[in-house]
Amino acid sequence: MKNLRITSVFRRSYQPYLYLLPSVIFLILFTYWPVVYSLGLSLFRQSVISPVPVFAGFGNYRDAFQADIFWTVVKNTLVFVVGTIPVTMVIALMMAVLLNENLGWLRNVYRVAMFYPTMIPMAAAAMLGVWLFNPGIGLINYYLARLGVPARQWLYSMDWALPAIMITAIWKNFGYFMIIFLAGLQSISNELYESADMEGAGFFQKLWFITLPLLGPTSMFVVVVGIITSFQVFDLVYVMTQGGPADRTNVMVYYIYQYAFRFWNIGRAAALTVLFLVALIGFIVILVRSMERKVHYEV
Repeated sequence: MKNLRITSVFRRSYQPYLYLLPSVIFLILFTYWPVVYSLGLSLFRQSVISPVPVFAGFGNYRDAFQADIFWTVVKNTLVFVVGTIPVTMVIALMMAVLLNENLGWLRNVYRVAMFYPTMIPMAAAAMLGVWLFNPGIGLINYYLARLGVPARQWLYSMDWALPAIMITAIWKNFGYFMIIFLAGLQSISNELYESADMEGAGFFQKLWFITLPLLGPTSMFVVVVGIITSFQVFDLVYVMTQGGPADRTNVMVYYIYQYAFRFWNIGRAAALTVLFLVALIGFIVILVRSMERKVHYEV
């Protein structure tokens, strides 16, 4: 009887951890260990020319900071992040508010239509972007010409290549954010809107004083996911421009890929990876701490 009691206590105490064990092992093997391993690799010089690792301390970090292209890549990445997240969020919120209205059976049709770009593989979306922004046969230049606007080279232009990738990313991602905003809108009590109607509040007053404040937690989640997604952009750059022209569309993940799998400079690629992770985590922490003081929760 005593042994059965001990077994029962053991099960209650440790059984939950046994259920979590596969996930913990997965995280250790495929998340934490690669980060630690990259940190170790970043302290050594290792490449095709010098396959035997040579300890260099912080030499790889120093070389990264001294390279002019590094700061160009950082600027491109920040421009992409700052340029895509606010626009994507605004479009997603507008579509979510509209689709949250009572549109009958058309509401589900519109939801599927708006969410459909999210289901397209990123490489396929990039190929679609290449076709749309093609200077000769692309639809973008075709409709611009119909409006009397001169055609642009888009992906071959040093000024327009990055905006073209940003437009493609916004189109690809806004449907996902829209679904998240829709879930947030449906969690807001209708009694608040009914009370506002009784007070004579209009659509924009309800949007500003009820919807936006109570969507604070949802917005913060969308911002965090958007930052992670934008910092990790790779497929669009790889397919549409290969980082060109003249590195005007080269972003951090693609830059790391170049050093790791084109130049085979493993030490520099590992150092860039560590810098990338530190910048990403720091960016998210600062933004979340600045936003959480303004987040309102429905009581």
